[in-house]
Amino acid sequence: MANIYSVAKINSYIKGLISEDFLLHDVSVRGEVSNLKYHSTGHIYFTLKDEKSSISCVMFAGNRSGLCFVMSEGMQVVVRGGIDVYERDGKYQIYAKKITRDGDGALYEEFLKLKEELEELGMFAPEYKKMIPPYAMKVGVVTAKTGAAIQDIINITKRRNPYVQLILYPATVQGEYAVPSIIKGIKALDEYGVDVMIVGRGGGSIEDLWAFNSREVAQAVFDCNTPVISAVGHETDTTIIDLVSDLRAPTPSAAAELAVFDFNAFSDTLNGIKESLYKKVTYTVSQKKNLLRNYELSLKRLGPSNALKQNRMYIMKLEEGLRAGFKAVLFDKRSSVRLLSERLNGLSPLLKLGQGYSYVSNKNGTVNSIKKTGPGDDLSIYVKDGQIHATVNEVIEKKTGE
Repeated sequence: MANIYSVAKINSYIKGLISEDFLLHDVSVRGEVSNLKYHSTGHIYFTLKDEKSSISCVMFAGNRSGLCFVMSEGMQVVVRGGIDVYERDGKYQIYAKKITRDGDGALYEEFLKLKEELEELGMFAPEYKKMIPPYAMKVGVVTAKTGAAIQDIINITKRRNPYVQLILYPATVQGEYAVPSIIKGIKALDEYGVDVMIVGRGGGSIEDLWAFNSREVAQAVFDCNTPVISAVGHETDTTIIDLVSDLRAPTPSAAAELAVFDFNAFSDTLNGIKESLYKKVTYTVSQKKNLLRNYELSLKRLGPSNALKQNRMYIMKLEEGLRAGFKAVLFDKRSSVRLLSERLNGLSPLLKLGQGYSYVSNKNGTVNSIKKTGPGDDLSIYVKDGQIHATVNEVIEKKTGE
């Protein structure tokens, strides 16, 4: 009885047979693209067919860096890679590592070779990239004078900023004269002194875009003093000057968007800045006025005139206090004088004389004792209304106890 194998065993056996065939490890197959699917993971699945047969193909996301165009249904391509079996489904397929459009293979190889050489020279290094001016007023364009590219750039510029000056150098962008024409245009606009330069053209095959893959054009872009925006072909097309330029735009329209600033947005921004500045200035002026007013009040309070005024008030208060003190002292003195006067009046001999008393004196003074006078002594007797002269006849001593 014949041996019975599992499906997995058979698929594994067939995979082993194919894996041992080194011819299938690196093979190039020409055919037409069908059943094309760009997966969200980045992988590309498609079928390669000709008049008699077809084969499944897959290009993983990690190998897409070498794909410089977008595949489409019916496109003739050359797929290079290895053939292997996907055991789960039991089918073999090409695991693509490189895909070129049919007939582009030699040019693509040349493109990769030049890219590698220029990269080694440092022409793609970010430190050599110049900044695109944000408010360019003179924009130079190196492209064909007719065609969609220049019309797109003109339309975008008019829409975004009609005040920007577009300066076109009508270059030949395809054919044997394209390279010197593009180089001449770059140098002419660089010498003219534009603010930024757009170099490019509309889409086309790799042969149509080949002038922008030349070493001479790449060198001209690298040596240009003016910032250069490359805009060659469609978004999926990549050329050498895209790598050398200061900024790569996916399309000529996008290049115009990048080079020409939006005047309306700029005007709105300026108005916003103006309004903000006005508010800040108004607020600052108000603050300074308040500060100045406070300084003015402080100056009045601390200035010499205020100090003089304060000193005057102080002197006036001292003067008032002094006057009040003088009045109090004077009042006290007057009261004392009045008391003394009354006391003096109480002791006054004249007052006594008015009460019936008399005052006796002789030549020696007041006689207030018998011992100060004697018989024959002349006396003067003072009474209330006059003076009496008398002579002492006798002196009688007062007896004790009388």
